Amino acid sequence: MSQPEKELTEKESLDLIAMMINKAKDSYHDTGIGAMMWGTIITICALVRLSEIHFGYRLPFDIYWLTILAIVPQVYISIKEKKERKVKSYDDIYMDYLWLGFGISIFLMIFIINAIFRVWEPVSAEYAQLSGQAAAFKFREFIAPLFLLLYGMPTFVTGAACKFKPMLWGGLLCWACCLVTIFTTIKIDLLLTAFSAVFAWLIPGIIMERDYRRAKKELADTHV
Repeated sequence: MSQPEKELTEKESLDLIAMMINKAKDSYHDTGIGAMMWGTIITICALVRLSEIHFGYRLPFDIYWLTILAIVPQVYISIKEKKERKVKSYDDIYMDYLWLGFGISIFLMIFIINAIFRVWEPVSAEYAQLSGQAAAFKFREFIAPLFLLLYGMPTFVTGAACKFKPMLWGGLLCWACCLVTIFTTIKIDLLLTAFSAVFAWLIPGIIMERDYRRAKKELADTHV
């Protein structure tokens, strides 16, 4: 009777390993810290810009440059997570490059928009001086749709590839808000941007961090 007991134990061990692998495949591999950080930063940037417009003041720098500073802790977090991760799969490498490309795209988007503003603002001011009225076209009204379009891509792909529904729906929300902001004022655009960042990154990040802690505790308990 001892042999069947040994086979049953081995089967249970294999089932446990398979369950852990499937659980890892069906959830975002991150600890959630990076998503929470990006969600917080984008929300702050959008609300600060809204405050600048509403109260009529201007910071000496573009608040969205904070997203560039966020890359430094993001790199640190990624390196730390890679050290903690015993096995690095193809999916992990793909996701790393996806979000790296996203960060580079954010930098390029900010750079391009600032370059356009440097050209457009003198032209707009000259038109207002000559015609006595402000230009009908306001470029800043279309900045939020461009960013929301960009925000949705890696979020949706990550959620779909990792079968993580909060981020999948978050990506779709970014795209839905992208369409809405084409027809709304800049203040509504910024509110929708903050709303999208909270539901696409901050809340999914909190869920990932909670699940990560729970999975880590369950794994520790199996070794006791």
